[in-house]
Amino acid sequence: MPARPTAQEKAETLAWLRRISGDLATVTIKRLEDSLPWYAEMPPARRSTVGLVAQAGISSFIQWYDDPTSTPWIAADIFAAAPRELLRSVSLTQTLQLIRVTVEVTEERVAGRGEDLRESILLYSREVAFAAADVYARAAEARGLWDARLEALVVDSILTGEADEELPSRIAALGWHGHGEVAVLVGTTPPQFDVDQLRRLARKLGVDVLIGVQGSRLVLVIGRADLPGREDATAEPLPFSEIAKRLEPGFGAGHLVLGPPVPALIDAGQSARAALAGFAVATAWRHAPRPVEADDLLPERALAGDSVAKMTLVERIYRPLQAHSTDLVLTLWSYLDNGRSLEATARELFVHPNTVRYRLKRVSDVIGWDATGPREALILQTALILGSIGTEVTRRRPSPPRRG
Repeated sequence: MPARPTAQEKAETLAWLRRISGDLATVTIKRLEDSLPWYAEMPPARRSTVGLVAQAGISSFIQWYDDPTSTPWIAADIFAAAPRELLRSVSLTQTLQLIRVTVEVTEERVAGRGEDLRESILLYSREVAFAAADVYARAAEARGLWDARLEALVVDSILTGEADEELPSRIAALGWHGHGEVAVLVGTTPPQFDVDQLRRLARKLGVDVLIGVQGSRLVLVIGRADLPGREDATAEPLPFSEIAKRLEPGFGAGHLVLGPPVPALIDAGQSARAALAGFAVATAWRHAPRPVEADDLLPERALAGDSVAKMTLVERIYRPLQAHSTDLVLTLWSYLDNGRSLEATARELFVHPNTVRYRLKRVSDVIGWDATGPREALILQTALILGSIGTEVTRRRPSPPRRG
């Protein structure tokens, strides 16, 4: 262990260090330009700021060598010269490279001045490295809290439909990688919610997510994205229903409702409104799958007063059938009124059961719903009721002719 210097020797060393501090700073900046490509490529203003940080480090070391009890103030002494923007443009790795170069130059210059001084430099550089890590950790924590608040604000704007001209810039600030279609998934928040795990899972599926936790409700805005490091990056994109199924473990117990896809993130409010409306009435479908699409809950949503659901049922079912053939509407009404019985429908309409089968198949071809299933029958019957109420003149089915 090196011998401690006398008071006079230490005073002489301090005086010498103060004399060469300017030269040390100059040589350090020259070494940074020669050995660190990222430093040489920086704009002049930022390069000057980094140089000020290096000079502050040298000056702070001299003060610390004079009074080692000043260690807690190292971070404030050195990084006070760096504006907040510098923390976003210079990474922690680059900062540690800066410290290493500064220490190397200082060690070379003080070589031969005694082991005590060299040991002090090493001890001080360790303290500075820890101080730098602490500064960046605090900045990351503050940025994380800010990002979480901004993300919550963006999700809330989407849910309430109060998007403004600032929404795109806020989304960009969050690093959103999504492009193309977007869908909103609504469920319950699990007791132990791991947001990072959910993001990792979404990344593996090739999607980006915005996450909003609103008490017991968890909302995900999902958009397809080309993310670096994604597995199976060349595979066909998954449908949103499959994405929702794979994200399902990240939600708590209860219903999970997927809104319909919309063309872009700016339109996500439409998907969100449908998902929220479906989530509010999902308990009315006793055997609803998990996840369930909001459009599969159209009857429950319509009964709850959802105007979008009512319009969707009329536009997708009633009007296409009416425009195609009144026989299809009449057959569907009769089939549903007669408990989905082919024979009873055929008797009422005075046609062969095969004619009823053919017309029901045409119904399925025109609108995509099959009346022979109990769940889809409920959807179709609700659409017929709403369509009939919405017409200007109430259309009554003609009574079957009396047999002579």
